[in-house]
Amino acid sequence: MTKELPNIAVLGATGVVGREILNILIENDVPYKNIKFLASARSAGSTIEFKGEKHTVIEATPESFKDVNIVLASAGGSTSLKLAQEAVKCGAVYIDNSSAFRMEKDVPLVIAGVNDEDLKNHKGIVANPNCSTSQLMLVLKPLDEYAKIKRLIVSTYQAVSGAGLKAINELTENTKAHLVGMPYENDAFKYEIAFNVIPQIDMFCENGYTKEEMKVTNETRKILHLSENVPISCTAVRVPVYKGHSEAVTIEFEKDITPDKAREILENAWGVEVMDDVDNFVYPTPRHAADKNPVYVGRIRKSIAFDNGIDLFCVADNIRIGAALNTVRLAQKVIEMQLY
Repeated sequence: MTKELPNIAVLGATGVVGREILNILIENDVPYKNIKFLASARSAGSTIEFKGEKHTVIEATPESFKDVNIVLASAGGSTSLKLAQEAVKCGAVYIDNSSAFRMEKDVPLVIAGVNDEDLKNHKGIVANPNCSTSQLMLVLKPLDEYAKIKRLIVSTYQAVSGAGLKAINELTENTKAHLVGMPYENDAFKYEIAFNVIPQIDMFCENGYTKEEMKVTNETRKILHLSENVPISCTAVRVPVYKGHSEAVTIEFEKDITPDKAREILENAWGVEVMDDVDNFVYPTPRHAADKNPVYVGRIRKSIAFDNGIDLFCVADNIRIGAALNTVRLAQKVIEMQLY
């Protein structure tokens, strides 16, 4: 029996990711009965234009989830910790873009098109992975299915938009100051970001890795259902790029795999586009990936460090595939699988 179309709410609708969610809801023509736009008390009362109509932004409170079936949430971890269970009590499926619930045992961590079946285990909350994990999974999943991952090493080169509007503005102002030789006091980052790279994203853990690096490690294991025996290591670096995360990836496999076979697998993979012709200098860059949906992959080559190893470089728009796009795709999967 087919369910009625859901009532949906976008939480954090006025933020950078929230606004991108609205754009993608329109692009993907997501079916719904009613929609509401929720944000903090500070943004409540402002207006949002959506599909040619103006809507008033409502303050997000426990009562605002009444009669809502699906919540697309991008309002930060503290907000989700406060409101997610309230939404669930009202009968909603809460698709969360923060890190609040990602590693909770009873919360599925899902990339649409990678581990959709895990959605069936939800108990009201579905977690959207970290932005740098998200693009990586679309690349690793088909390769793992063919040759089984034995070891994984990732280095990320992450755009400032991953740290929000304040960080975007800081890159602009810092660059302007540097170009005219003026001093600049950084705030969003530990060091000046203009013409620099910073090998720290989030705080350091006891093991010397940052929280961001451990997110990639732990979330990859959970999404791909990899054994604890599979070593995974990540180094996450902030770079002076506005949009688009890049990742250099080394994968050792159980089974023999050639670069040509890896290329063939990825050319047929959902959500992935191969750009790999080094003779003609064809490989992905953040500028190419900006405002686009695929994860772009290039520099596919046999690793000279490991047997059965492949090195590759992947790039994606971190605001889309790393946040808004997967949130919307998860909502579409929940509707398609009638899990609301």
